Amino acid sequence: MAADFLNIMPFTLLFLLLNMRFSSGLLGFGDTYKRQLSMELNPGLNSSIPPGVNLLHIRSLGNDDTLHFLLCNLGSPTLLLVHTNSTSSSIQVDWPEFLAGNTSGSLRVVPENAVLHSNALVLVRLWEYDDLNDTADPQEVPVSSFLPPYQLESFQWEPLNNSTLDPQAHTVRLCGGDGSPAFSNGSFCLQLSAFGSGGREAGWPGLLHNANSSQVRVWLQGVRPRAAHSRFLLELHALGQPYGLARVEVLQSIDDEYTPSIFTVSQWLATPSNVSSPVLGFVEWKPVAYRRPDPIFTDATPCHHSSPVAVGGALSSGLALAFYGAGAPATGLNISYGLAGEPFYNTTNYLSWSMLAGIGDPPVDSFSPLVLAIMAVGLGTPLLLLLLGGVFVCVRRRSLAEGQAYSPIN
Repeated sequence: MAADFLNIMPFTLLFLLLNMRFSSGLLGFGDTYKRQLSMELNPGLNSSIPPGVNLLHIRSLGNDDTLHFLLCNLGSPTLLLVHTNSTSSSIQVDWPEFLAGNTSGSLRVVPENAVLHSNALVLVRLWEYDDLNDTADPQEVPVSSFLPPYQLESFQWEPLNNSTLDPQAHTVRLCGGDGSPAFSNGSFCLQLSAFGSGGREAGWPGLLHNANSSQVRVWLQGVRPRAAHSRFLLELHALGQPYGLARVEVLQSIDDEYTPSIFTVSQWLATPSNVSSPVLGFVEWKPVAYRRPDPIFTDATPCHHSSPVAVGGALSSGLALAFYGAGAPATGLNISYGLAGEPFYNTTNYLSWSMLAGIGDPPVDSFSPLVLAIMAVGLGTPLLLLLLGGVFVCVRRRSLAEGQAYSPIN
């Protein structure tokens, strides 16, 4: 019996070591890839730029490739991601043609044959509707309850300067409004954050990111509602080459430590027609928004997405038009905020939502240390009892066998 126990001990120890290694991967220690980030405003421009127009370029240099993140407010605010297999690829802008806003090819990434994949995410419209019956479902609201949308391409945006750019944190904030009375004391803002390594957002929703992703946070603050029961939805368009963001997957989880009460994550993916093919680009979000800048649990509100559908080209985005041209196919979806029975926008006059955008597979938000500790106690305790029981049985058998042995005769 003792020999049998000693034989299984190495396999037991190997199992425990493999469990510890697997747990380390789940904790995020496996994502150690890093990139070098640099930030440039209006690359290649040698003259003055029209007020309110900004083009920000964040270069993310890897070991053998480069990611280019471009944020521009010429027309609808747009985030463009370009992945190249070169460490020397660069941005070229024909500024007179680019500022005209109607010329394709005025922005290029060179060398062009180094481009592996690109995606553009366009924030097109902000819709407001009067949810008189408190359904929080735009499909159940009469068309007459929808107010004229805010066309983001017509907004006036604050200039990018030292107060809105943070080269150390690689973040930029862009705020604006349409000049209407509703925006007299409010604004619609977005903040782009690029990452050189893996990590997690400090505040809710605590999105997990890696070196191949960036985060866009949008919020509506102080904007005067135009109805007594106002709710909002945001219209997004996406373009891509060689494949655009075409399908949305919803993944389930049993862990909500970083985003309380939220057990799903939505992923808008760019893949070839074969679903099993590798992911080329993504936009990812937790289906939750917040009604205050520093939220507590009761300030969280669910959000929902519509199914992606084919929409018109990049006509509202100067950046997407300059890079893709007018005939590039696009898909669009809406993100709606709120749940039936929950407070309307009017209660706080604030709403925020965050999403990740990047290339390759989206970061997988796996079990947190708390859940792993609970699993370790739940699974490890029986195993420990089994081991201790085996040791006790072996020792007991040995002591009994020695007690029953014959004594030597003098």
